[in-house]
Amino acid sequence: MSAASARRPAGGVLGIRAFRWLWVGLGLSSLGDWLGLLALTAMASELAPDSYAKQNFAIAGVLFLRVLPAALLGPLAGYVADRLDRRWTLVVGDVARGAVFASIPIVHTLTWVMIATVIIEAITLLWLPAKDATVPNLVPRDRLEAANQVSIATTYGSALPAAGLFIVLSLGSKGLHSSLGWLDDPVDLALWFNAASFVVSGLIIATLREIPAGPALAPEQRQGVWRVIREGWTYAFRTPVIRGLVLGITGAFAAGGVVVGLARVYVADLGGGDPGYGLLFAAVFGGLALGMWRGPRLLPTVSRRRLFGLCLVSVGVVLAGIAVIANLVVVSILAVVLGFFAGTAWITGYTLLGLEVEDALRGRTFAFVQTMIRLALALSLALAPLLAGIIGEHSWRLNDDAVLDYNGAAITMLGAAVAMVAVGLVAYHAMNDLPGTSIRSELRHSVNRSHDVYADRGVFVAFEGGEGVGKSTQARLLGTALTREGYDVVLTHEPGDSPVGQRLRQILLDPGTGALDARAEALLYAADKAEHVEKLVNPALRRGAVVITDRYVDSFLAYQGAGRALRSREVEQLARWATGGLRPQLTVLIDVDPLVAHGRFDGRDRLEAEPVDFHQRIGAAFLALGQRHPEHYLVVDGNQPRDEIAVLVRERLQPFLEQAERHQAADV
Repeated sequence: MSAASARRPAGGVLGIRAFRWLWVGLGLSSLGDWLGLLALTAMASELAPDSYAKQNFAIAGVLFLRVLPAALLGPLAGYVADRLDRRWTLVVGDVARGAVFASIPIVHTLTWVMIATVIIEAITLLWLPAKDATVPNLVPRDRLEAANQVSIATTYGSALPAAGLFIVLSLGSKGLHSSLGWLDDPVDLALWFNAASFVVSGLIIATLREIPAGPALAPEQRQGVWRVIREGWTYAFRTPVIRGLVLGITGAFAAGGVVVGLARVYVADLGGGDPGYGLLFAAVFGGLALGMWRGPRLLPTVSRRRLFGLCLVSVGVVLAGIAVIANLVVVSILAVVLGFFAGTAWITGYTLLGLEVEDALRGRTFAFVQTMIRLALALSLALAPLLAGIIGEHSWRLNDDAVLDYNGAAITMLGAAVAMVAVGLVAYHAMNDLPGTSIRSELRHSVNRSHDVYADRGVFVAFEGGEGVGKSTQARLLGTALTREGYDVVLTHEPGDSPVGQRLRQILLDPGTGALDARAEALLYAADKAEHVEKLVNPALRRGAVVITDRYVDSFLAYQGAGRALRSREVEQLARWATGGLRPQLTVLIDVDPLVAHGRFDGRDRLEAEPVDFHQRIGAAFLALGQRHPEHYLVVDGNQPRDEIAVLVRERLQPFLEQAERHQAADV
């Protein structure tokens, strides 16, 4: 395997034979799962009595039964799965689901569709824990993160080819019927194909002798549903940010349930059949995948908390457009946009949960969120078609030549859109971490900003803060600790840790220099940074070292932007140009009241001699920078004992050190 391929998650783990074949089986099972969702809802609509309301009720029943077992029986199924052999759980689960799917076109009744849906979901509840427990046994520890990424991408990414396959099978069945006289129902063909995909998956997994026998989950992973709900809700209720996240994520999935639950009938209202249904399904999940992959990167400077609420509001606005515009082509385009905002909100919300929730409560909080999501999906999948059926079909005559048709599906979607906008606004205001900055200016700044660059090798750490907060002490303590642990450590500082930088430092900090023009001062600092990054930082990172710098770009932004009152956008552009966009994986911001820190100065250089209000502006600017990207920042109270601060820094740095070690191992 080449080093280039090893850097990619797929290239690193798909070269392992056992995992590669498990991945093939997972892909087939996921493809069958999504294809089954399309086929079962389409069949439920066909088998229902010829009534708009009853067709909605039939689809609602299938979707509700699809989610309800996981919402109510998930912990019980996990308990049972704990005591089953992993490989045979996977094999029998796939073959059994294939057999049940194959029976549906044979029996061909709405009642059996409902019963089969419950059976399939019950089997899936046993299959998933066995699959999750199997992956760590097939890949080395340093490949586990990549393996999980590939598994998740396969699970959700299968929705798009499933939708395309459903369209092809829907169109292909007509040709088979006209030429051979059989398979006149496209849904039957989809169900037969679906059954075959599960059986093939089971046969593939049966060959994997590397899967160990024994229980699927360790005893410490088991929890009761009531304990999960009680502890998760208590923590979520008393934490405003988590409250906003849970509300937003649950609301987003409820809105998604409305779209999925109404899609089949809504497409029929627009004059589309099964191919149109598959097209809309593909559009939503294609946009969802795009949003999860690229969404947060398109607005890199927007606070994650604000981006989450903004995306939720956007989901509601786009959903309203889908409800109002009765054109299948336009609706399909809007569905991509809807999926994009939903995917961005989904990945942003889950990232924030991982960052905001303390480690001891993280598992229970995620379990609580999963329970709320399933309950919200179950209710929305059931209630949306039910409400649409109750509303029924309506026409409004605008004049003698124009008649406006709006049926229950469109009206229900419009109501869900209004509710989604309200949920987004509540989440936005609950989580707004920059109340003094307008979202419009933040969006404009983000659109005009280049992407951050993080080193592929090594670890880059910066210590930031005002004068006298203890940056140099903490940088030295961290460097000593890492060197003792065997790391290659480069301890550096700005300005002045290059031959050119030493001369620039003398100009910049010597009180004898006197007042400098703010732009001239900024250019001198930028020159120092360019030399520092090119001559010292980048070479050390390329060899895999841990580079620890006392001051970096944030000091430039705070001192020149807030302190000297230069335009922040121009200062940031200059900093990016000077450093090539290189950012530290971790920036440790030490926060001390400028009035306290001001008294710690021994001898005062040109900057330390500035008045207190200058340093207060800088301190506020540092805190604002630290709130923008919490995943790359650690903000600590500088009044704590220095050894306690050092422990916090070392713990926060550990994931980045482990990530660098995994990357280095992949390059070997």
